Amino acid sequence: MSGSGEPSVRLLRVGEQVRHVLADVLQRGDVHDDVLASHVVTVTEVRMSPDLRHATVFVKPLLGRDEEVVLKALRTNTAYLQREVAKRVKMKFAAKLKFLSDESFEEGSHIDAILRSPKVAQDLDEGEE
Repeated sequence: MSGSGEPSVRLLRVGEQVRHVLADVLQRGDVHDDVLASHVVTVTEVRMSPDLRHATVFVKPLLGRDEEVVLKALRTNTAYLQREVAKRVKMKFAAKLKFLSDESFEEGSHIDAILRSPKVAQDLDEGEE
C-alpha cells in the first residue's frame, strides 16, 4: 500500500495479471470440474496483499446462478489454480488464492433502487427547483 492507503501500481498490476490468468484458465475449461465446466464464471477483481503472497479473488457466476456451488468448486480446485498462476505470473512466491463472491453488483443495484424510490426522487426533484 502506498502512504495514502491506496494499493500501489505494482499491486494493481500484479492483481490484474492474476485476474487475466484465472479468467483464461476458467474460460478455456482447463479445470477438470463438472461444476466449473457447466458455469460461466467471471473473475471481476483480484486484490493482492502488500507482500504479494495472498490474492483475494472476487468472482461472479453468470446471472449469479449457483454461487455457493461455484465457490465451493473453485475452493476445491485452488491448488491447481495456484499452480497455473505461479507458472504464468513471474513472482518470487506463489500467491495463495482466496475466492469470494463479488457483492458489488448487488450493492450497486441496491443503491440504484434507493435512488429510484419515490421518497428520494421527491427529495431530488425539490433540490432542482
